[in-house]
Amino acid sequence: MTTFVDRVELHVAAGNGGHGCASVHREKFKPLGGPDGGNGGRGGDVTLQVSRGVTTLLEYHHSPHRKATNGKPGEGDNRTGKDGVDLVLPVPDGTVVLDREGNVLADLVGEGTAFVAARGGRGGLGNAALASARRKAPGFALLGEPGDAGDVVLELKTVADVALVGYPSAGKSSLISVLSAARPKIADYPFTTLVPNLGVITAGSTVYTMADVPGLIPGASQGKGLGLEFLRHVERCSVLVHVLDCATLESDRDPVSDLDVIEAELAAYGGLQDRPRVIALNKTDIPDGQDLADIIRPDLEARGYRVFDVSAVSRKGLRELSFALAELVGEARSAVPEAEATRIVIRPKAVDDAGFTVTPEGDAMFRVRGEKPERWVRQTDFNNDEAVGYLADRLNRLGVEAQLLKLGAREGDGVAIGPEDNAVVFDWEPTVSAGAEMLGRRGEDHRLEAPRPAAQRRRDREAERDEAETEYRTFDPFE
Repeated sequence: MTTFVDRVELHVAAGNGGHGCASVHREKFKPLGGPDGGNGGRGGDVTLQVSRGVTTLLEYHHSPHRKATNGKPGEGDNRTGKDGVDLVLPVPDGTVVLDREGNVLADLVGEGTAFVAARGGRGGLGNAALASARRKAPGFALLGEPGDAGDVVLELKTVADVALVGYPSAGKSSLISVLSAARPKIADYPFTTLVPNLGVITAGSTVYTMADVPGLIPGASQGKGLGLEFLRHVERCSVLVHVLDCATLESDRDPVSDLDVIEAELAAYGGLQDRPRVIALNKTDIPDGQDLADIIRPDLEARGYRVFDVSAVSRKGLRELSFALAELVGEARSAVPEAEATRIVIRPKAVDDAGFTVTPEGDAMFRVRGEKPERWVRQTDFNNDEAVGYLADRLNRLGVEAQLLKLGAREGDGVAIGPEDNAVVFDWEPTVSAGAEMLGRRGEDHRLEAPRPAAQRRRDREAERDEAETEYRTFDPFE
């Protein structure tokens, strides 16, 4: 059974915003007390956050579909819907977030680093929030926005200071097992190590981490063996240690040719030319291994490498190797520039930025793009004529109608708002009726303007009394 996964495709969906509520306040002796519909709640976000307790993406390999909760709809009596709960997904340190095309969206390094993979939709406004001096009793509310949904690819790149690279069965796992408390699987056959292993090493006052990368073979950078899957785990390492097998039983191999092959694969993968290299001639506890190490050492040192004779069995040379690596790690850490405080960059919109664009498309067709008009369309209930009229008013105030007239649009032309794959198409009319003329002006209800029954009866009695007094004063008994 797979216990380590370093690449998954995750399907994330944020929560939808709750719909606003269209409601009229009612109580005894006050049947029409005005709009009191509450706003909908915000949908939950899907956030990826680095957690030290997570070392693999195995959980998302088995359960790749993740969704946050939706916001609750608003209710009457000005009750706002409950916000959806954010879904926080813990990921290992060193996780890279990409889209399906391979573009990097985020590089998550460091405890607590977070990235919002899908943002929840905002809740719709209730009719209480839509009321104004001109629109005293809106008979509609705005719909909640749908949350973001899509696919992201998670790739894990091991965060370590030192990486052990070499052929299969060169003794990398044995070295890390004696240098640290790591307990990788060790056996006498190739490709024993199927996943990277991490170990923590203390050398004097320096503490650093070491990664045991699965064995590389010729063609690893093109996908042969296990190299392509795990070469990315070397990218974040500051120092590379070539573990060369001085006691190999294969007649067509020798430590120098092994080094050349691995260096060629690292160069083909790219991005590792500036990392310092150290050579560990392993298995020198065997007489033939020590003899071979003595022969090839001058050639390796002539190339500029620091060479150490080591043995995981007798622990020969391991102390010298660990301190040499600690020195290189310290130099790499000191060369890293100090982290600067994140600068807050404010990019105000241009004064002449209308927030939308209108583009002619063929004969009698125009497309409107922009954050505001597309959001307004998503929040409109097209089964409600008054809501459609409200949308027309908003677009008109934004300047869409004026821009259409400027581009030569005529009555009956098609107007599409949104992208090609998800647009709402209208037959444009320069003056859009709300379809609610029975209510008087758009957004008004004559019932709210009418007096209450008791007050009307009082006014009727006063009018009758005034009329009777007028008739009495004008009565002439001699006529």
